[in-house]
Amino acid sequence: MLSLAFTLVFSLFASSLKMDKVQAATSIQSYVSDMQPGWNLGNSLDAVGADETAWGNPRITKELIQKIAAQGYKSIRIPVTWDSHIGAAPNYTIEASYLNRVQEVTQWALDEGLYVMINVHHDSWVWISHMEKNHDQVLAKYNAIWTQIADRFKNSSNKLMFESVNEPRFTDGGTTDEQKQLQMLEELNLSFHKIIRQSGGGNAARPLVLSTLEASPTQERMSALYSTISKLNDTNIIATVHYYGFWPFSVNIAGYTRFETDSQNDIKQTFDNVYNTFVAKGIPVIVGEYGLLGFDKNTNVIEQGEKLKFFEYLTNYLKQKNITHMLWDNGQHFSRTAYTWSDQDLYNTIKAGVTTRSSTAASDLIFVKKGATVEDKKIQLSLNGNTLSELSVNGQKLVSGQDYTLSGELLTIKASQLTKLTSSGNYGVNAVIKAKFNKGADWNFRVIVNAKPQLQNKQGTTSDFAIPTAFNGDLLATMEAVYTSGGNAGPQNWTSYKEFEYTFSPSYDSGKITLKPDFFNEVNDGEVILKFHFWSGEVISYKIKKSGTSITGTVM
Repeated sequence: MLSLAFTLVFSLFASSLKMDKVQAATSIQSYVSDMQPGWNLGNSLDAVGADETAWGNPRITKELIQKIAAQGYKSIRIPVTWDSHIGAAPNYTIEASYLNRVQEVTQWALDEGLYVMINVHHDSWVWISHMEKNHDQVLAKYNAIWTQIADRFKNSSNKLMFESVNEPRFTDGGTTDEQKQLQMLEELNLSFHKIIRQSGGGNAARPLVLSTLEASPTQERMSALYSTISKLNDTNIIATVHYYGFWPFSVNIAGYTRFETDSQNDIKQTFDNVYNTFVAKGIPVIVGEYGLLGFDKNTNVIEQGEKLKFFEYLTNYLKQKNITHMLWDNGQHFSRTAYTWSDQDLYNTIKAGVTTRSSTAASDLIFVKKGATVEDKKIQLSLNGNTLSELSVNGQKLVSGQDYTLSGELLTIKASQLTKLTSSGNYGVNAVIKAKFNKGADWNFRVIVNAKPQLQNKQGTTSDFAIPTAFNGDLLATMEAVYTSGGNAGPQNWTSYKEFEYTFSPSYDSGKITLKPDFFNEVNDGEVILKFHFWSGEVISYKIKKSGTSITGTVM
């Protein structure tokens, strides 16, 4: 009887503990879900240098924070690099003025009702990466920083969370053993957790964000982080990874100019694994940074329509998996002074993706060749469950059945309408057809008059070579480079298709295609055939001859 009674009481007690843990896990998931969508204040307080302007952005203003909140963002990640503002051992005291500045910007965000994440950012590669060789020094410095941050912010709103370290990495310090790297990361994360939880105030239950090694969503690295989180037995832990797309598409290399099946499958496989490793087990996930790697060069590395399809698909898939995302913005998306978007359509697509799907199309480009008979243009839509409401040009609605037809998801723009829109005959974009749907963002079709591009002969050097080009309204998609003697030329010679902006760059305003020093650095002396692929379908061949630093370009 006593044994039975004990068993029943213990069973009820264990069930209560289990329910409490499930409830807590649900609570932190709700916290993370309420952060959607998020935005990064990149290349400011995380800049490596004298102050937050070291990488070219202006000082952060309260107005900037207010404006980004007004755009509908619910959370902000404020990356912070501490290295230039830390005193000597053994105290490693953070400069009072710098800590005050971090607190000021953080409080501005909290005052706007935003969830806020602050972290230890580029310190990861500047000095934390040397942990294997300087273990005690790195750990002492890391602990000192978090001890001071924890004390300064312990009475802040619970909407403030701490991220232990951004993209933790050790290869810069010479560590090559993956298991050793995972071991050091766990040591840092466990130390971080202990410091915060023992620091008093709101830090006892403050949400803490832990990253995989290098913020990579590979299964091995996620499994290692899951093991660490399991050891902590803390229901206020959030996992984070970063995502910049399927690499060939994200930088426009190897012929991956379109958002095709491989890029879609990469998103699905990556976030199925993220979901199964963490979310399904009660650990919420934040994609602390996302975007496209090509944006490091400029935002036009990926063609506009293909870029929008990537962001539409990604944000929708994250929504399905209940994963919060935070857009990486180093000033290239939302102006820090004008408070406007450099690409309004991109913002509209991301914003719509928080609640619904947007419709897209096989392309946003409609080419009408100059001098040729204008024909109907058939375009495959991806309605994604929506319906087409209207097509318009400059606010003037097109007439269904007369100017266009829609059969299922096949849109046909009539030749008569295209003739009318391109009557000027001027090369380039003559009109924009705006497609509106019952839900989601609009889709814009650019109607372009084009002719075959014309290239010219050119003499130059490996440090200064640009091919004079009459684009004639066309747009460059990619470039191939092969030796006349056989084999692929230039960097990443496993493919003939070169990386956009890293090896070549079109300039439509000045009429030239620049071949960059990074391309010539890995080209042997001899003849190379270049093939320039344009979005209209035109392919133009061009020969270059390299002799030392001298380059001769010849039209073929």
